[in-house]
Amino acid sequence: MRIIGGQHRGTKLADFAGNKTRPTADRVRESIFNILAGGHYGSPLVNGIVLDLFAGTGAIGLEALSRGATWANFVEKDPAALAVVRKNIHKLRRMDDCRVIAGDATQLVTWRGDPANLVFADAPYDTGDGLRAVASLNAIGALRPESIAVIETSRQEELDPDILATTNLKPVDSRHYGKAVVHFLKS
Repeated sequence: MRIIGGQHRGTKLADFAGNKTRPTADRVRESIFNILAGGHYGSPLVNGIVLDLFAGTGAIGLEALSRGATWANFVEKDPAALAVVRKNIHKLRRMDDCRVIAGDATQLVTWRGDPANLVFADAPYDTGDGLRAVASLNAIGALRPESIAVIETSRQEELDPDILATTNLKPVDSRHYGKAVVHFLKS
């Protein structure tokens, strides 16, 4: 696992031993960032504030920082994953523009700090937690009124229309990558 583009391009990141988590594959991450940089969504990375939910290794949020975001929030509940996220932040020397939140992304009840304009949610497949976390964070003011959410799910998983209705986010695109689907939502 490595940073694909930007300032830290080519930097190898610390990863997990075993298969406890399922990080977004490098090629999928590269596609996501190419889509975001393509102009259809404006310039969300330029001076952007990012939320990396279910952060795992932190690769998505760190990729965003490498490509021009100014701040990244990482939310993760697994202690081993938290250690990997922190290790990767230190490796890239990004301690001054990151915050790591140890907690369940679906259970946060308050938000401190500036709201994000770009949120990534790669929850465990077939749980619905990606959209649930985005909706919850939107409700507590963690997202700007005009924001983009990128949610990765399995091919079988659909975004729950009832949860989606509680947000101001509308699905605008989805892309299939092997067993994964990446949904782009915009407010």
